[in-house]
This record gives sequence, C-alpha cells and structure tokens, in this order.
Amino acid sequence: MNEQQNPWFDTTVQQLNDPQNQRVWSVIVSLFGDLAQDKGAQISGSALTRIITPMGIKPEAIRVALHRLRKDGWIESARAGRASIHYLTEYGRNQSAAVTPRIYGRSAAAPGDWHVLIAEDGTGQATLDEVLLLPNYVAVNRTTALGHGPIPHNLDDILAAKVSSIAVPSWLKKRLFPLQLCEACKELQQDLEQIAPPPTRLTPAQTGTLRTLIVHRWRRVVLRHPDLPSGFHPENWTGETCRTLVFALLDKLPRPDLAEFDSLSE
Repeated sequence: MNEQQNPWFDTTVQQLNDPQNQRVWSVIVSLFGDLAQDKGAQISGSALTRIITPMGIKPEAIRVALHRLRKDGWIESARAGRASIHYLTEYGRNQSAAVTPRIYGRSAAAPGDWHVLIAEDGTGQATLDEVLLLPNYVAVNRTTALGHGPIPHNLDDILAAKVSSIAVPSWLKKRLFPLQLCEACKELQQDLEQIAPPPTRLTPAQTGTLRTLIVHRWRRVVLRHPDLPSGFHPENWTGETCRTLVFALLDKLPRPDLAEFDSLSE
C-alpha cells in the first residue's frame, strides 16, 4: 500500500497533530515508549523516518533530536550493514517504565489510606521537599503535603497525621488541575471524538504514526497532573472521558511487530 494515498490516515494525522507544541525529541520518547520499550527492541532509521515524517517533521529534525537523546543518555545508535538502528539505553528503558503505568492505566487512581504532612516554615522544609519527590504525594502549599499509603519513617521534624475522610476545596482542585491543562485535555477529547473508525488495512508504519501521536498527546495530559481519584477533579475536568477515547482508538490500532516496520510489503 502506498503510505501517501490513504485519505483517512492523512485526515487523522492532521487531526491528532499538534505542530505548535511539537518537540521532536519528546515525540521520539513517546514512540519508543510505546513501540520499542523492551530490552533488545530496536527500530531502524528508515522506519523512524516513515513513522515520524507524516507528522510534518523533517528528517533533519529527527537526526538532531536523536543526537540530543544520545547525548542525554536516552538512546543508543549503531550500524547494521548500511542501515542505522536505534534503541533505548537502560536509563531510557527505566525512565519509560516509570511512567508506563500512568500512561496506560485504563482507570483513574482510587487510593485510600490518606495522611497529611505539615512542616514548620523553614524547619523541616528540606525533608518535605524530598518526600514530595515520591509519586504518591502532592503539595498543598509550601509547608503541607497530602499523600496516600504508609507514613514514611524518619519524619521527626514534620507533623504527620492520618485522615479518614477528605473534603477537597475548589481552590486545591484548580491548583492540581489548572485551566491550561483542562483545556489541553478537552482539546484532545474533541479531536478524538471527530476521528472516524480506522479502515481495515493500514501499513505498520501508519499504525506506528497514529499510535505515537495518540500516546504523545495523552502523555502530555496525564503526566502533568497527580494520579488522584475523582473527588479531586474539578467540574471542567474531562480526563476520564478522554482516557476512554484514547484506549478505544488504541485498541483498534494494535501495536505492530517491530519486524513489520522494515517489511517489503511497505
């Protein structure tokens, strides 16, 4: 199939593309995280080009982004005959694996067992800042954090209190889910709602393009807010509707086998 002659594919790429906020290195991170995260998984340079260029990204920009990712320790590149191959480093795999549960979780978190940590202004601030690096904590203000799970040990200079119920005020909901994030999520939802069902036949590279765009847009929404249950969501938050649409479309675009990207059928 000629990858340039598929009206549904071209329209869908245009619908999902976000050229105003397109960082090529970040697109490549999304691509590897979705298609080639496992140890030993690798993608050829020609396959990368076929997957990414339909997004309006030029090969020169791909090369620059790969250079940056190699410099930052995310990607390794090698030669296989006359072809180039690229794969995640151990660091890159670990970084991708750390956010995979958030990106591919099919339902919002429902944590219980809440506790509050309060530090005196100045005293204990450094300890609280370290705790806030953990994924199960969110900052309420400079001196207060809310977390779920067991209370950490060695918090002698911080007040720690378990709570049995939580009333979340609107100001905290707005702080955790700011307006710009809510608007980005709503825009993604609207874009997904306009996409017609995929045709029965797409090439592996076309499927890779679409999956990368979907995961990249969703990743830029879901990783910008804490993983919190619905009681923390503001009224204008459409994240769960968006999540349903994301996975409904991904399920119709099964992840291709990496060997298919370089098959002669393309």
